[in-house]
Amino acid sequence: MKKEKGALFTLLLLGGLLFGLSIADVCTPDRVFSEYENRVLAARPAFRMEALFAGSYTKNYETYVTDQFVGRNIWISVKTATDVLLGKKEINGVYLAKDGTLIEKHLPDSIQEATVLKRLTLLKELKDWQEEQAAGGAFHVMLVPTADNILADKLPDYAEYYRQSELISQVEQAVGDDVVINVADTLLAHKDEYIYYGTDHHWTTLGAYFAYEEWAERMGMTPVSYRTETVSESFLGTLHSKTNLPVKPDTIEAYIPEALSSPQEEAAGRQMKIYYDFAEESRTSLYEEKYLNTKNQYGYFLDDNHPFVQIDTKTPSPEAAGKSLFVIKDSYANCFIPFLTAHYETIYVLDLRYYNARLFPFLEEWGKEGGMDMLLLYNVIHFMEEFQYY
Repeated sequence: MKKEKGALFTLLLLGGLLFGLSIADVCTPDRVFSEYENRVLAARPAFRMEALFAGSYTKNYETYVTDQFVGRNIWISVKTATDVLLGKKEINGVYLAKDGTLIEKHLPDSIQEATVLKRLTLLKELKDWQEEQAAGGAFHVMLVPTADNILADKLPDYAEYYRQSELISQVEQAVGDDVVINVADTLLAHKDEYIYYGTDHHWTTLGAYFAYEEWAERMGMTPVSYRTETVSESFLGTLHSKTNLPVKPDTIEAYIPEALSSPQEEAAGRQMKIYYDFAEESRTSLYEEKYLNTKNQYGYFLDDNHPFVQIDTKTPSPEAAGKSLFVIKDSYANCFIPFLTAHYETIYVLDLRYYNARLFPFLEEWGKEGGMDMLLLYNVIHFMEEFQYY
């Protein structure tokens, strides 16, 4: 009798909990953006009979329910704590590295050969356009390996990862190794230094600086000497959001030319003008301190992500006079681009993830200057997932 009462009590308790969560879920307005996870959340999919029969409606609805579930961040913490107790070394697509940091997981079977061929075709089209339309301008590609490749010795034992050197080799064969600035060896040489964040999927400013030195050498330019300024010691990035583990926060550093004392002095001294998304009003700094008080502290660099940015550097260097550069990029470029401002008078920056129009007509208007250089900069995985255009 006692067992039956206990079972009934448990059933009523679970039923009440589920009922309460359902009511709370219905009464809570849908959220558009999660600052904690730094991403747009799934919206309720519109019901269509053909989508139901195709299976896409139920899949999209499941994603919607998962994203909008009340108390989502708390449940992530509970699940993570359970997984750690069970001894798991990978949680929600994130490896728990041997040094206590977090590394994003990328599996070999996530890279489809058909997608590789499509990306290579698009890349060759872009290279051909550059050679024909921007006569005299240099075209280069920098595909940055993600942390799982450079810091592979920190991964859990027997952890799988996609060896990105194979894709970089395919790109070199497709467009020429003189076009590809391969920074993998440079990053490997510095793998014991702080070149990737421990809670986020981006490289650090130090990692970007080592790649900048490699870029400058390939371009026949002299890299500028910088000193560092720590602007945050509390950065918990995208990988922390996926796991909600108690880990050591990252630090964020800005790189300031040695002759200047601060990012503000750099902006004032050079009278730089930055135009975001065709705005008429300009800003003067490549760094936005407002993000340092938010979850998305990496947005400090170049005001997070924009479809299009125009940078008039006002650089007095004779090397930069009259020179222009067109950058097609993902967010890895955001902390890299400030280094380039020492070498060009004008820099145009296009992020295809947010630009919803045809590329080549846009380049005809903005990227056709005689002698304009072009740089395509992505991390390897984002290149595969996001480098596409109309």
